[in-house]
Amino acid sequence: MSSSSTLVETLIQPQGIAAAVLAATLAGVLHQKLTQRPATRPPGPPPESWIFGNKIPSAFAYRQFEEWTKIYGPIFYLRQGLNHIYVIGRYQAAVDIMEREGAALVDRPLSISAGETLSGGMRVVLTPAGERFKKMRKALHAHLSPKVVQSYGPVLMRTAKQHILDIIDDPEIHQEHAKRYSATVVMALAYGKAAGKHDDPDVQAVNRCLVRLGENLRPGLWQVDNYPILRYLPGYLDELKAGHREELALFKKHLANVKAQMDRNESIPDSFAKYLLERQSSLGLSDDETAYLAGALFGAGSDTTASAISVAVLASAVYPETAKRVQDELDRVIGRDRPPTTEDFDNLPELNAFVLESFRWRPVTAGGFPHKATKDIIWKDFVIPAGSTVIGNVWAVGRDPSVFPDPEAFKPSRWLREDGNLREDLKSYPFGFGRRVCPGMHIASASVMLNTALIQWAFKVRADPKHPIDVLAFTESANAHPVKFNVFFEPRGAPTMNGIRDLMEEYGEAY
Repeated sequence: MSSSSTLVETLIQPQGIAAAVLAATLAGVLHQKLTQRPATRPPGPPPESWIFGNKIPSAFAYRQFEEWTKIYGPIFYLRQGLNHIYVIGRYQAAVDIMEREGAALVDRPLSISAGETLSGGMRVVLTPAGERFKKMRKALHAHLSPKVVQSYGPVLMRTAKQHILDIIDDPEIHQEHAKRYSATVVMALAYGKAAGKHDDPDVQAVNRCLVRLGENLRPGLWQVDNYPILRYLPGYLDELKAGHREELALFKKHLANVKAQMDRNESIPDSFAKYLLERQSSLGLSDDETAYLAGALFGAGSDTTASAISVAVLASAVYPETAKRVQDELDRVIGRDRPPTTEDFDNLPELNAFVLESFRWRPVTAGGFPHKATKDIIWKDFVIPAGSTVIGNVWAVGRDPSVFPDPEAFKPSRWLREDGNLREDLKSYPFGFGRRVCPGMHIASASVMLNTALIQWAFKVRADPKHPIDVLAFTESANAHPVKFNVFFEPRGAPTMNGIRDLMEEYGEAY
């Protein structure tokens, strides 16, 4: 056996990897001490370890970041191993850095765990800047532009109708109905296929993938992202590799079904999968990339939209006076003879404000996704060096007290001018920042708007006094969901639930 083989075998043993991590970190920290410019670095919490840096909680890190923002200011500094992290936690800093410097922050930092291993480098939200990202992003934008999204109105309305009927039939599992709505819409857009109920095997399979992704995106969970040598530790990444095999097989199965229909010259609905298959060669996509791109649309859109719909229901129950303002507007603009449609959105500023506030109050991707600086970014007296990780903490940005007074309160009125119309000088960032903003934001926003409008029109949502709602009880995953909460849905659009059912009978059919 050669000496080089012996060295490799030694290094991949746990003891060898630990020693290599320690040696690399010590060398890196020493290099940092000799080369950094502390005067241009923002303040931050002291590291727990001189060698390994700061400890970031793997659960609800965005809430800890908010506490550090209160102490250290709108931008603060952390270090994990050799990774330098700059966290943006206030509104103007987010506009100046995350938005105006968007071209310098289009890249993603290395993600060996969720990005390379679990997603095979093909999940667009985690894909680093480069040719693969450009071609995948181009394909997504072509199918999810605001103009194209307008044509999805019939799908949204027919599926939202079923969502209301599901609530009437079984209100106790309203959060599962929201997941079914989201899965059905995105299944139709991605594959031209109708999904079944909330316990449909396809819906459950995708939800398993989403739960796995959200759990593994938690900061600090996988130290391989700070110490890449850990990827050679035998068995260390096996869980993520198995997850990748499962979701790739699922995405390829759905894509293959669409391709088989096309090969048989069947008349099938337009879908993202059909679009990709017809243009796969010109888009330069491999078979796996094509499968993952269609599947990622299904997965990401389904998860975030379902959570946002449930957040709006939660806010309705906890802040009934704000829901009543939306209901009064619906009665005034539409009346109770017909349910609201997507075409009514522009005439419902109270509804728009309610949804915008729900996005701010409990953002689904509260911690935001990390960006990588491709050049030095200067903000006031601070410098964010090229190569650093930059995180726009959506939770903290939406709690800037200078922009959102009394930030913990749910106040849709903050989004309205004195004349009752929507403000144009205030932005919300639940879908990310700059050039990495979520490409599905338009379809997600339309879905949340429509379902919130229908729920407010059809029902009075009332809290269950026997089961008080904890407004901070959310899952620990990166895409947070409210934990199960109880509410009562009382008929409002008609005197009885059957009356609401009758009014919904032909909803969406004429579009």
